[in-house]
Amino acid sequence: MPREHINAPAMATPTRSYTCSAAAETLEWMNAIADFLRPFKPLIDAHVVNFFKDRLWELVDEQWMDCLKLEPVENLINIPSGLVQDYWPASLKEFVLTLRSLALPREQKLPHSIMPDMRVAPLGSVLSQGMNLKKKHEVEVLAAVVNAIALDVGTETVIDVGSGQGYLAQALSFEYQLSVIAIDASLHHSTVTCARAERVRKHYAAKLRKSQYGNIHLKVPCAVTCKVLSSDSLTAIGTSYGENIEQVDSLGSPKLDSRKSSASCHSVDTGSAFVLAGLHACGDLSVNMLRTFVDCWQAKALISVGCCYNLLSEACSENASTSCGFPMSNAATLSFSNLGKNACDLACQSAERWKSLTQDAALQNFDLHAFRAAFQMVLYKYFPEVLILSPSIGRQGKALRRQQCRRAIESQLGAEIRDFPSVRDSAKVQISDTCHDDVNRKAPTDVSCTSSETVLHSRFHTNVGCKEYQSSRKSDKYTLFKEFSESGLGRLSLCPPKEINFLEIWKESQLFYELVGPYWSLRAALGQLLETYILLDRLLFLQEQGNSVEAFLFPIFDPTVSPRNVAIIARKTGKDRLPV
Repeated sequence: MPREHINAPAMATPTRSYTCSAAAETLEWMNAIADFLRPFKPLIDAHVVNFFKDRLWELVDEQWMDCLKLEPVENLINIPSGLVQDYWPASLKEFVLTLRSLALPREQKLPHSIMPDMRVAPLGSVLSQGMNLKKKHEVEVLAAVVNAIALDVGTETVIDVGSGQGYLAQALSFEYQLSVIAIDASLHHSTVTCARAERVRKHYAAKLRKSQYGNIHLKVPCAVTCKVLSSDSLTAIGTSYGENIEQVDSLGSPKLDSRKSSASCHSVDTGSAFVLAGLHACGDLSVNMLRTFVDCWQAKALISVGCCYNLLSEACSENASTSCGFPMSNAATLSFSNLGKNACDLACQSAERWKSLTQDAALQNFDLHAFRAAFQMVLYKYFPEVLILSPSIGRQGKALRRQQCRRAIESQLGAEIRDFPSVRDSAKVQISDTCHDDVNRKAPTDVSCTSSETVLHSRFHTNVGCKEYQSSRKSDKYTLFKEFSESGLGRLSLCPPKEINFLEIWKESQLFYELVGPYWSLRAALGQLLETYILLDRLLFLQEQGNSVEAFLFPIFDPTVSPRNVAIIARKTGKDRLPV
């Protein structure tokens, strides 16, 4: 088990460094964060869609905004990472540096710092099939950690909570030969898990037949489809594999019988010890894992990497149960009332991702936030009744980028396509593929082309995404805003009246357009502190169990690859509860 503890980094600021090696220290850190955040609660609770309507820039120190509106975009996107400029106002520098000093460090710790003899086995092409680079990185590292912890506590059984398509479960089964129960609420995911596991099993079986280990029995993950509605339901799965668990059939209807994968699932004795593992288990699912670990004596260890804080239930919400997602710890319950939906959304921001944005990609984000906020003015003026419902128009930003990308490509390459009829179909395919990529995604390099197609392919990928959008920024932004608004109205099934004056709203919004980037950067910087508070609350919940539990926070992934990279690692110390 890990012997290191996360400390807030010491910086040249008036603040001190904090540690979370004991409950009292964790609580002190949390109180320091709460004290720091309290004056900024209005900024946290605000929503950028109301930027123009509610004049949200007035929530920020005027001197700060006057300074930041003149800053180059690369300085703005580095604010969440704690980078400041010497010429900034002293209060602004103190805000950024103090905020950074209170946040959990995210630099990835090496595997041997968790356990000296831990090994990270690279996933072969068969096990990693279907994974992107992010998922492959996460599964490789987390599978190694789970295996090391399982060996440390003396069990071969792992329950993978929120298993998705079974990537982690299969790595644990086939690479580390652990017995795994993969739990997911989606029947489709469970079906995919079983089908994929069978393909992987055949590959490994064929390899074994050719080796001297041909008689070894392969362990295959056992997929269970169920909604984990509470720690009780997860405990029931761990102890009896599905008895009286609410199941979900293909139509989403409740069932009571356990649904497992094929008969090839490796059998595990009922009531045996197990390890709970979760790779980005969403919202309350991560919380239920922690409560199960505490309540179930068979759960000997826990490795949880949470995400989707926006889905957490809170004690103050109307639908919250007595076992809400936040706060978990007794101390936080007594000292902190609630975060609120906007704060939980903000906790999902990533300083590392912001820092890695190109200048053009950052400008795109600022533009799209401005378009959405100006569109809110359209709703406010012409459809006030709609605002009561807090409308969501989906990911219009990506749609707009794709449309602009397509038009630019077709315009710039129209002549080439006409001159090379033989590649017209190829061009259409590449336009479609390119426009659906992320703006920062690197163009594929393994496309087989003729010489003329190579030129065409090169021009496709050097004139799309950020570069294309930069060109559109220099053109008429009003046209883009109008297009964005008309698309948004269509998403809301609203028929725009002829009297809508988009131009008037745009001119009114343009007066404060340059403040959107500074406002969003300052607000996003608060996200890492909100996430820190949530993670410390979970750690404190475990530390409040006394000497029966040993718990740590560890950044196990590369944060530039996987921003939600802090794992809660815990184990029973031998003084755990006895079965009733």
